Amino acid sequence: MPELPEVETVKRTLNALIAGKQIHNVTVRLPRIIQRPDDIQAFAYMLQGHKFIGVERRGKFLRFILDGLVMVSHLRMEGRYGVYSSSDPLDKHTHVIFHFTDGTELRYTDVRQFGTMHLFQPGEDLLLPPLNKLGLEPLDDSFTADRFKALVAGKSTKIKPLLLNQEYVVGIGNIYVDESLHRAGIHPEETAKSLTAGQLDKLHGAIVATLSEAVDAGGSSIKSYVNGQGESGRFQQELLIYGRKNQPCATCGTMIEKSVVGGRGTHYCPSCQPVPTAAVKPLTTGV
Repeated sequence: MPELPEVETVKRTLNALIAGKQIHNVTVRLPRIIQRPDDIQAFAYMLQGHKFIGVERRGKFLRFILDGLVMVSHLRMEGRYGVYSSSDPLDKHTHVIFHFTDGTELRYTDVRQFGTMHLFQPGEDLLLPPLNKLGLEPLDDSFTADRFKALVAGKSTKIKPLLLNQEYVVGIGNIYVDESLHRAGIHPEETAKSLTAGQLDKLHGAIVATLSEAVDAGGSSIKSYVNGQGESGRFQQELLIYGRKNQPCATCGTMIEKSVVGGRGTHYCPSCQPVPTAAVKPLTTGV
């Protein structure tokens, strides 16, 4: 699933591609993608004639800002947006097409068919699901070390599942949680309440640095992710821990291990990230 850096990159490329374009009409080929309104004809009718002003991001969601409407979209596992000429061949996994008055089209493709779109009046999208319970934005100026510590300190939850919970901090998924915890020298099974103020300061800095570097690199193309122009990310070349089971840690040379934490495959260095007493046993099979 695309995480914050990937969604941020899609946002930036789409802003360059669709800002100012006016919708002539909309074709919905897979109704379940449209979550709000629940009538696909109403969805298409509401968008007809509107112009895209720009694209914003909230956590892992895209916010398409139009003149008088906001469309909230989640890519889920393999959703993609791309801009094409109306004469370009149509991929069989194309589910929603925004036909523009200039003869181009914004197409949404999704092999897994898990993506969603919600349409709102301006302002109400932030007050209603799916955006209304999202937590702090880690690349926003409001994400200070003090706010992060106040949010996390005292929680009995293990630190990895807590960071994956979008009601606390948004946009960080499995890849960047593993990377941030490694940089901070914190084992993913440490409970939040066991971490010192100094450790939380270090973790805060690691989250910001990891995500910022990933955004600069265009995200990580671990599986099928590409941006709005069909380009792959480059940050997977810089990953220190994720996907590197049984490879030497770049910091100390110890072999990287993989376990399951909160139901998610988790990579860590047992030397750089000391294992808590209650840690699970490493996986001995698989990758």
